[in-house]
Amino acid sequence: MQDAPADKDAIRELLAVYCFHLDDGAFEAMAALFTEDGVWETAFGTGTGRAGIVAQARGIAGTAHRPRRVHLTTNIVITLDGDNAQVQSNWTLVQNTPSGPAIGSGGAYFDHVVRQAGRWLFRHRRIDRYIADGLN
Repeated sequence: MQDAPADKDAIRELLAVYCFHLDDGAFEAMAALFTEDGVWETAFGTGTGRAGIVAQARGIAGTAHRPRRVHLTTNIVITLDGDNAQVQSNWTLVQNTPSGPAIGSGGAYFDHVVRQAGRWLFRHRRIDRYIADGLN
């Protein structure tokens, strides 16, 4: 029997843990939040499978020093369908700059998540960028 409130809480936590791993540069841990064949579709290209997601994240991060930043996820809407769910949310990236904190970019996440072995994972995360400062 499905427990909708518990499933939605677990999915919201998945979204939050993703942000912590991404902001910490823990790309292997971030990729482990995806199914084996998961897709991470970004404005900078797409990573497929966990190894492809790690490679894509490292490519985006590059070798240049980046200021400390945090991704914030809001307005989370979850539609459950058994062991599948569609999730739409907004995101904002706040980062340090020489003149103080600033919004670096923002947009929307469109996610297809699935429950596998009792755990919610991303099957496909599409990231749309609506706001950008040219630095990220």
